[in-house]
Amino acid sequence: MNEIARPGESEVVPAPMPGAQPIVLRPDEAVPAPSPVAGGRGRLSPINRRRLDNFRRNRLGYGSFLIFATLFVLSLFAEFIANDRPLLLSYKGEWLVPVLVDYPEEKFGGFLAVTDFRSVEIRKEIAEHGWAVWPPIRFSYDTINEDLPTPSPSPPTWMLSDAQCKPVAEKLGGSTCADIPWHWLGTDNTTRDVLARVIYGFRISVLFGLILAAVSSAIGVVAGAVQGYFGGWVDLAFQRFIEVWGGIPTLYLIIIISAFIAPGFFVLLGIMLLFSWVALVSVVRAEFLRARNFEYVRAARALGLSNLRIMTVHLLPNAMVATLTFLPFILNGSITTLTSLDFLGFGLPPGSPSLGELLAQGKDNLTAPWLGLTGFLVIAVMLSLLVFAGEAVRDAFDPRKTFA
Repeated sequence: MNEIARPGESEVVPAPMPGAQPIVLRPDEAVPAPSPVAGGRGRLSPINRRRLDNFRRNRLGYGSFLIFATLFVLSLFAEFIANDRPLLLSYKGEWLVPVLVDYPEEKFGGFLAVTDFRSVEIRKEIAEHGWAVWPPIRFSYDTINEDLPTPSPSPPTWMLSDAQCKPVAEKLGGSTCADIPWHWLGTDNTTRDVLARVIYGFRISVLFGLILAAVSSAIGVVAGAVQGYFGGWVDLAFQRFIEVWGGIPTLYLIIIISAFIAPGFFVLLGIMLLFSWVALVSVVRAEFLRARNFEYVRAARALGLSNLRIMTVHLLPNAMVATLTFLPFILNGSITTLTSLDFLGFGLPPGSPSLGELLAQGKDNLTAPWLGLTGFLVIAVMLSLLVFAGEAVRDAFDPRKTFA
């Protein structure tokens, strides 16, 4: 057998090809060790790296994804952006964090169980014995502002004149609109700040859509995989069940359930999960039906691999390519569903921050155009960003571009 003699070693290594002559490597021909950077990038296969590069090259889709992700991350800290409590408070030498802890009013000389930091007396007490750091927006989604320059729904503060703001500003020791807390997008018909409700409503809508899309997609992938892999009577029975189940009117069911159970976030989520999982079944089923008779699957069966291992290790990665291209659009549809239910009055409980409820207020208050326009623009921008990002993901997983 031909062998390779390595310098500095007493043992020999078999040559890689039969019939080759013995080769002696010089010290300068030693094979370099893999660099740490190459090892780090080895976590992604060449195809997935090319898909990621294709996604980044799509400026519109990649930029939309970054903007949407940034807005969503910021909304997760909504309590630190829009709140009627100080972020940090120093009172008589003691450090307090009202944004995270409920302090009784007796700590500031009052008698209520929870401190109202918007009270004039509490603010004067804090100013005399310490200081406070407030969030950029001094209103939470449920803050009732009884001191408005105009009747509710009040227009944005920057649209008001100093004469309109003067009565409220004088109570706070000022005389112009710059001396009162601003409502950048106005208030709704119950004197609540629109911008604060938009921030909190955006977070609820995206969280609802993400949870619904993730769980329903997982159930749909499992159901489609079982159908496509086993086929036969299993596939036939599942298809008949899906046809019957998909024909149930979801909206009517929600209306009926709302008559017995108070609607809530998790109640709506559970009801929607009962029907939304069928969206991906047909896609995954088709992929498994196509691939279950491929040669590598037959070879895996011949080697004695279990059906579960073949489905999860060998077939599922191929089916996930089509699944991932649908996920942004499923998320889009989930957010639209919650918005529609809130607009019709069958969504979240009354008082909850909701974009659909903001649209309903805009419909009921045509003399306050800032309500309808704000809700429309926020929903339109949010869904457009998701559509652009979804198109970029779809193009990134296009086989014609991946293998080009």
